[in-house]
Amino acid sequence: MKMLAWLQEEGSARVRDLAEAFSVSEVTVRQDLERLEAEGHIVREHGGAYLKSVPQQVRAMALHHLVNMEQKRRIGRAAAALVEDGETIILDSGSTTTEVAMHLSSREHLTVITNALNIALMLGAMPTCTVHMPGGQFKAPTLSLSGERSADYFKGLFAEKLFLATAAVSFEAGLTYPAIADITVKRAMIEAASRVYLLADSSKIGKTSFSSLGGIDDIHVLITDDGIRDADRRAFADAGIEVIIA
Repeated sequence: MKMLAWLQEEGSARVRDLAEAFSVSEVTVRQDLERLEAEGHIVREHGGAYLKSVPQQVRAMALHHLVNMEQKRRIGRAAAALVEDGETIILDSGSTTTEVAMHLSSREHLTVITNALNIALMLGAMPTCTVHMPGGQFKAPTLSLSGERSADYFKGLFAEKLFLATAAVSFEAGLTYPAIADITVKRAMIEAASRVYLLADSSKIGKTSFSSLGGIDDIHVLITDDGIRDADRRAFADAGIEVIIA
């Protein structure tokens, strides 16, 4: 299941990279990929595999992770309400940050830095919005650009606000993601922003994914939905993190 989560994040992977990442043999990886292919999730190719839905998804410019969308729409609307005319903001890639972009049509003179192709196309159509994008490796499931080249782009940039996506967040593991390619990009985004807003629906709170970005002290504000437990809400507040319920 962790390998499937990796493929759902990256779109494809080599057998040797999966073996190294999960500290198992290449034989074990191939057996797991055979099972995932039999279940209809992936297509195996020589030396690796790719997510079965990727070709159709990219042609449609659709995102892969489309669960809890009602909560994500509310979170996106609440986050967009915090954006002022004339600001420079960073929008991470993902389904929740896409919802933020969809609610920015009334803003004027925004400067948006994003690694998400779908967000760039959406906001680039606004005549009063200036959109900047890094280079890097294309990731099909998130329609984003990733890797060291993408991270390097953010050096020397400044933004008032970063709207950051995550796969999971917990007090023990911090912010975690299914794969490692985005970690350097997200770290560079955090360093370029004055204030960091984490967008996470309540199903992600208390969960842990594969690779760690850092502790919760990297964020200033958590925007989530009303499914968050009272104990978790108090714990974030005790850690000095503002919690906004969408």
